[in-house]
Amino acid sequence: MNKDTTLPRGAAEVVSSSCVFGAPCWVSLTSRDLEATESFYTAVLGWRWRPAKLGDRFRVALAGGTPVAGIAAVATMWQMAVAWTPYFAVRSADEVVARAQERGGTAAVGPISLPPGRAALLADRDGATFGIWEGELVGNWENWRRSAPTFIRLHTRDAFDAAIFYGEILDWATDRPGSVEVHYEGGEVVLRSRGEVVARIESGALGSAPDPTIRPHWQVHFAVPDVAACTRAAEKNGGSVLSESAEDAVLRDADGAQFTVTSRRAG
Repeated sequence: MNKDTTLPRGAAEVVSSSCVFGAPCWVSLTSRDLEATESFYTAVLGWRWRPAKLGDRFRVALAGGTPVAGIAAVATMWQMAVAWTPYFAVRSADEVVARAQERGGTAAVGPISLPPGRAALLADRDGATFGIWEGELVGNWENWRRSAPTFIRLHTRDAFDAAIFYGEILDWATDRPGSVEVHYEGGEVVLRSRGEVVARIESGALGSAPDPTIRPHWQVHFAVPDVAACTRAAEKNGGSVLSESAEDAVLRDADGAQFTVTSRRAG
């Protein structure tokens, strides 16, 4: 992650998206109010911040000095939804966009050039939004994963159909070295990269549901030491708790973006 952008960029130790292609490699939040967003996530997750070259509306979130997420306060200006979006590492952004469109997905943005790489924002055929990144990643991919998300989860209409869509566009379960492994466990699709669980796909979301929280979407899970403390901080700082257990809680930030905090012990 380059210190001046909100997308995955190179660091001293260069790791290319081709090394972990098909795996999640970054997460980004689109918000309305940058100051309020910074204040909320500092209180809930303990993040610190640094500027980004992309402009005054952009920030990079740091956890223990490690860049972990990008924040872009452009939801109103660009008429975009307030939401967390995962990015997947790919070998070729152009190829992935073409494959997604051929299989019923849509391209909202890109591919666009953001040296030293290229990015695009897509939606699968059930409407779940995700991003792709071709180029240099966080210098230590494993460190990024341990510093921020435990994993991401797709809530979708049909997990097996979704696995086929993403598998075909992201080259999951291929013979290429570094390919993401796909496992079917108890009706859920589990994805592993380098032996670690990096994503899950589960059925049950309804595309026509009036409540957007149960429509198809990718949910970002952040590892935290104390779930209860995060829920209290979220409520105190203008957010809300959608569900809570001893091991995790689904939260909504002060701007409306939904995410999950998961106990490090559970992870």
